[in-house]
Amino acid sequence: MEIIILFLVVGTVGLVVWSIAASKQTTLMRMPKDKMGIKIHKPGFDFSRIFPTRAILERSGLDAKIKKDIDNAHMHISPGAFFNLKLLIIILLVALVVTFTGKVDPVFLIIAVAGGYLLPDFYLKQKISKRKYLIARRLPETVDLLGLCIEAGLDFVSAVKWVIDKTPATPMTEELAFVLEEVKWGKPRIQALKDMSRRLEISEISSFVQTIIQAERMGTPVAEAFTILSEDARAQRFHRGERTALQAPIKILLPLIFFIMPVIGIVIGGPILLTFMSGGLTGLK
Repeated sequence: MEIIILFLVVGTVGLVVWSIAASKQTTLMRMPKDKMGIKIHKPGFDFSRIFPTRAILERSGLDAKIKKDIDNAHMHISPGAFFNLKLLIIILLVALVVTFTGKVDPVFLIIAVAGGYLLPDFYLKQKISKRKYLIARRLPETVDLLGLCIEAGLDFVSAVKWVIDKTPATPMTEELAFVLEEVKWGKPRIQALKDMSRRLEISEISSFVQTIIQAERMGTPVAEAFTILSEDARAQRFHRGERTALQAPIKILLPLIFFIMPVIGIVIGGPILLTFMSGGLTGLK
């Protein structure tokens, strides 16, 4: 029994390490190759073939939900492979629990299964949150560049292409590159921008898209609208920074109570307690 558990642990760890090493060889773009020279290196192992879970995901509706989260995080992995990776982590944690405890305890098994199922979701949510933060942070500078390009005489599509080609790769430029590809495939520009806003679910991006739509409908200059939008985006970024700064005292409270205060108590009260235990305070009576 122990040999089987050891084999499962070693095999699962090997597959997880293999998936991490393979995922580092991929880029963040979703297109296999485009005219801008962006390439995708596919991983050498497909986790979707380990367990036949594709039909279960499609029937339960989890396939669409997982795919949406994966697209928002820009991870080059299929929903079936992501779900199978969760199953492998569950097997690994269960095997480790049984190995270290030496018995099959239902409580520990439930904790291991729940942890193995939720840890990949937590990692995915963290990547999505970080990506949304980077997009919102880079939006004002991107809007400024688009406004300058439009004032110089370029149309919106040419301005977007110039920003993508001349600026360093960021999550914001990657999303604009995907919008540009959709326009090249034949999708209307407004619809591609609406899809980007619906996909990202960021308030600043929604304002950006609505500004472009209203400028085209009302016939107002897009460059002037971009100037106002850039100022609003910077104001929102400043307010977000203020909210983060106000949360700092609350976040530091728990480390202060559980880590810093006990150390201070030990440093101050430890010598007094040792002196009292050794009888050094008897002369004070």
